[in-house]
Amino acid sequence: MEYIIKNGIVYDPLNGVNGEKMDICVKDGKIVESVSDNAKIIDASNCVVMPGGVDSHSHLAGAKVNVGRIFRPEDSVKDIYAKKGLRTGTGFSVPSTYKTGYQYSEMGYTMVVEAAMPPLIARHTHEEFIETPQIDKAAMPLFGNNWMVMEYLKEGDIKACAAYVAWLLKATRGFAIKIVNPGGTEAWGWGKNVHSLDDPVPYFDITPREIVRGLAEVNEMLGLPHSIHVHPNNLGHPGNWETTLETMKCVEGIEAKPRYGERETSYYNTHCQFHSYGGTSWKDFESKAIEIAEYVNKSKHVVIDVGQITLDETTTMTADGPMEYDLHMTNGLKWANCDVELETGSGVVPFIYSPKGPVYAVQWAIGLELFLHTNTDKVLLTTDHPNAGPFIRYPRVIAWLMSKKYRDEWLYNKVHKWAQQRSHVADSDKEYDLYEIAKITRANQAKVLGLSETKGHLGVGAEADIAIYAIDPEEKDGKKIEKAFRYAKYVLKGGDVVVKDGNIVKQIFGDTIYVDVQVGEDLMNEVLKDVEEKFRRYYSVNIDNYPVSDKYANSWRVIKIDATDIN
Repeated sequence: MEYIIKNGIVYDPLNGVNGEKMDICVKDGKIVESVSDNAKIIDASNCVVMPGGVDSHSHLAGAKVNVGRIFRPEDSVKDIYAKKGLRTGTGFSVPSTYKTGYQYSEMGYTMVVEAAMPPLIARHTHEEFIETPQIDKAAMPLFGNNWMVMEYLKEGDIKACAAYVAWLLKATRGFAIKIVNPGGTEAWGWGKNVHSLDDPVPYFDITPREIVRGLAEVNEMLGLPHSIHVHPNNLGHPGNWETTLETMKCVEGIEAKPRYGERETSYYNTHCQFHSYGGTSWKDFESKAIEIAEYVNKSKHVVIDVGQITLDETTTMTADGPMEYDLHMTNGLKWANCDVELETGSGVVPFIYSPKGPVYAVQWAIGLELFLHTNTDKVLLTTDHPNAGPFIRYPRVIAWLMSKKYRDEWLYNKVHKWAQQRSHVADSDKEYDLYEIAKITRANQAKVLGLSETKGHLGVGAEADIAIYAIDPEEKDGKKIEKAFRYAKYVLKGGDVVVKDGNIVKQIFGDTIYVDVQVGEDLMNEVLKDVEEKFRRYYSVNIDNYPVSDKYANSWRVIKIDATDIN
């Protein structure tokens, strides 16, 4: 099918297009220079045209997501999705697979990254990916508490660790190195935690600092498309901003060296809102977002996503097991915890971010401060779905950023006064424009994920993933902004029109993207002997039963990287 999108106002930061009226041509799933006279016309008059949205950090599939679904029947019945011709879905903060794909697509999103995949349970994650329509997917295996990673790094054998990481990425069909509470989740298996970058991990005699820096070196040795993706220690605790800065600083000097893609950063700090807390307790809790933003702005190697609090009832879930236990002890609500042998662990706790709660109001303000004070080339929009709020609130976050009036309505009329008193969000008059919105929801994500050759832009050769919104570029009415970004006028995925007037009109299934890195054969063989021995001694499964089955191969898109110089 050929299309020509005419008369739209285009925002495409990766190509420097800022609000130009221009036509976009589509043929065979790609953006092209021109199309034939038979091309179908999509009239985008009075509309904004952007690349399809990319979510670089979300929890949409896998073991803990399913615990959240089973764990919270009250959430499942809260928001039923039932539209003619489509699969029925349930769940507000933890939607079912089909509902997840449909709702991302309605908002103009075309790719989403699952941010924490336990390697041992990777098969189930991919089974859910198969049942999540409309979007491309990728998953980040967890490495920050992996026994073999910690042993190789303790021994200083970076090459062996790199070979092991390469093997695990291929075995799980994973995309990037994810690090959660480095060393702390392993300590939680013994009822403990780590609280600083230099606390030793029980029984392993390695520190979080060594884990983070070591995996950063491994990442650049392999030349992966994405940098290490880090959830630092002490998430959600007053005073943790110092740990966050120390973690960012500990990889200074490690240069980004991707063998695929064009990223320039070697460190990605996820859900930074949860890591920007001052004070010594909840009594003197305050924002340190500006201090974090100032460091990020001056540091070439760092990029952040925000994890914006949306002030909803939601379901928290993370591979940071001890943090979830602390959360359970704080709110007294039900709690689930799971230890994944040799690899990681997780927890799930329901949570209610009441606007009238003083702490929650400050958390809300901290996220906005990060957006308002960080260079828009270095910040990405997320809610750490569903931890700080469901992804369907992205349009509301966009409205807060584009309209100071709308932001102030919440600040002065809806949230607790601590947001004014213990943050600087009231002091900023900044309002995002649509070019900056396109950066933080599309362009930045594509670049930091190493996918900017084909995703996150509207240049010739890009995948025809396109979102069209019925909004005036000068619009300042927050509710109108929110509505426009919640239900796109049109969405094209791979050259197919999948959304029209906010409704799914075609169900399709995107690809799952993973990385296959080839290192030197002698090194890989040596490491595999060690891995096989560890499986025989410690794992409950045979190594042959561990890799994700090839039965899913028809949905895979492989990024092959030649790192055979590592031997």
